[in-house]
Amino acid sequence: MFAHARLFFLLTVMASSALAENWPQWRGPRMDGTSLDHGFPTEYSKDTQTWKIELPGTGHASPIVWGERLFLVSADAEKETRLLICVDRATGEILWKEPVLKASLEGKHRLNSHASSTPATDGERVFTTFLDGNQVVVSAHDFTGKAVWQVRPGVFASKHGFCSSPILFEDKVIVNCDHDGPGYIVALSRQDGRQLWRIERPNQTRSYCVPMIRTMAGRVQMVLSGTKCVTSYDPRDGSLIWMMDGPTEQFVASLVQDDASGLLLMSGGFPEHHILAIRPTGVGNVTETHIAWRTNKGVAYVPSPICEKGWFLIVSDSGIAHCFDAATGEIAWEERMKEHHASLTSAEGRVYFINDFGILRAVKPGREFELIAESDLGERVFASPALSEGQIFIRSESSLFCLGKRQIKTAAR
Repeated sequence: MFAHARLFFLLTVMASSALAENWPQWRGPRMDGTSLDHGFPTEYSKDTQTWKIELPGTGHASPIVWGERLFLVSADAEKETRLLICVDRATGEILWKEPVLKASLEGKHRLNSHASSTPATDGERVFTTFLDGNQVVVSAHDFTGKAVWQVRPGVFASKHGFCSSPILFEDKVIVNCDHDGPGYIVALSRQDGRQLWRIERPNQTRSYCVPMIRTMAGRVQMVLSGTKCVTSYDPRDGSLIWMMDGPTEQFVASLVQDDASGLLLMSGGFPEHHILAIRPTGVGNVTETHIAWRTNKGVAYVPSPICEKGWFLIVSDSGIAHCFDAATGEIAWEERMKEHHASLTSAEGRVYFINDFGILRAVKPGREFELIAESDLGERVFASPALSEGQIFIRSESSLFCLGKRQIKTAAR
């Protein structure tokens, strides 16, 4: 039965890649913030707003999109309940909201939330992660909201609270749990939640980086920064491919890759600030051999950067955007955009920035700063947008916006 479901999932992914793209997990189908679809609006206005709804509870997790459905998570502080919410894409109607966990609210940083982990879906089930005391809780629900399984793969301790967005690879749900203790990354079966492999992480230091998985240097690699190192693993069995010491202690932003040069771009973190361009071709410890360029200018701690047509764009938490030549590290421009925690997204050669105050900017990467459009949602925003079939879905502190008209069969081929 599961083999048939997996075949269906793969065929669905292939079909959607040929026609149009879902946004099934953190940072979308390629885990890098990019969409291949077309027809997206460049600004927010009455004309571009398809619908807007008020959301129950609070949370900083991003929405995800599969076909006719959107999913997102929220925390009801009064009832101490974490919710999975399903929204009709066409109308914005909340179809159902299902309690996933009822537990005391954990302590957190003032900029974190109790529902910060973006869910993931394979088109049949939705996977979520929350914290119950010091226990990580990973759950699977079907598209009707029915609970399928729930497991507790280990402990998690951080004074900044919890955030660990699950990602999907083949038959696995992968969750990174770097924390102030014996950190680990665990792969669970999508079918029943049983553990398939487990990585014991070094250095016992909190980080919140969601891994990125893709084929690089002729092999599938799962790359992330965290707990005083940058590492690459084989996502099929968790075995280490290469690692790099440092360059600092704590990380939040996910890595991205420049397709033209093949370089991995990493931003972090705390207490030191670094951007590294890394050649993903090594084996073993590559600290002294595989850094192509590095800088401490324009570094982001929280918002993840993006690569678009040979340009590496990043915005610091304080709101200074930089555009680098991804291959060389040369700075093309920098621009002030105010405080910024949402990660960058891109489509049709445009990069979208949205700051904490709800100012949405569409920018064309290049040698000079080129602002295509700027608009104001009128609400504070910490969650990263989701892009699919010409529509942009933005979660504010209290609302969910749908911008643009749905465009069918829009993905680049």
